[in-house]
Amino acid sequence: MFKIPEHQVAGHKASQGLLGPLIDDLGHFYKPLQSDDRGSKEVAFYKQLSSNTELPNHIRKFFPLYYGTKLIEASDGSGPRHHLVLEDIVSSRANPSVMDVKIGSRTWYLTASEDYIMRCLKKDRETTSLPLGFRISGFQIYGSEESGYWKPEKKYVQGFTADDVRVALRKFVSSNSSDGLGSEPDCAFAETVYGGSNGILAQLLKLKAWFEDQTIFHFYSCSVLMMYEKESVLKSESPCAVVKLVDFAHVVEGQGVIDHNFLGGLCSLIKFISEILNNLPHNSAKML
Repeated sequence: MFKIPEHQVAGHKASQGLLGPLIDDLGHFYKPLQSDDRGSKEVAFYKQLSSNTELPNHIRKFFPLYYGTKLIEASDGSGPRHHLVLEDIVSSRANPSVMDVKIGSRTWYLTASEDYIMRCLKKDRETTSLPLGFRISGFQIYGSEESGYWKPEKKYVQGFTADDVRVALRKFVSSNSSDGLGSEPDCAFAETVYGGSNGILAQLLKLKAWFEDQTIFHFYSCSVLMMYEKESVLKSESPCAVVKLVDFAHVVEGQGVIDHNFLGGLCSLIKFISEILNNLPHNSAKML
């Protein structure tokens, strides 16, 4: 009944002896609750989100649907374990290109343990989180039935510089992605995936407008998940691109203060994508 997600690009991956998320054939994603307070925090966040009447519907769609918790057999063979039951937003799609972008120059929060803060600080400094306000955690790009996916190793992605991030964001919307970072990206799908009224940039701008006002939550170590299907792009189906927010084990109360850490990282990602659209040969991103 349960399977390992085929299209997971970041985070802990399930396997024999390793704890990670599972999926079923009914469109559900099962995320194991962590044994410390992170699991209970994420459950509390989803419950609060579900009952919050102030959240606009156009913002609510950026969050995976929440179906409660369920006790199922853990992927590491350790026995029954409580799992969050969420909407499976990726694995049910055909040949998805997916990118996980962790937002914020600071992935830790003040009330976290000293050990956790030091680990986060180290990673923030060694990646592009601190200089750019975001870092790419992982991605896969579908090429063709013959070439399959280009899915770089986690350690390779963690070593990205700002220039590598620029190339990866261009490669994400290119038809020659299977060549790796070495070749010049053609950005063949940039207008369709990033641009337009339903593209990734338009969706990120909607999120930005909300984060400029919302003071309910502060999102630490949360990711923006961007995905599209090449076949939908080639058929000009709309919307062909989807943006979701994921990973809420480190959300804290906003206490009436704007989440400048997340907002700053989101603005930085928007700037990078806007530059790609503005530098296309025909500069046809009219919404800018």
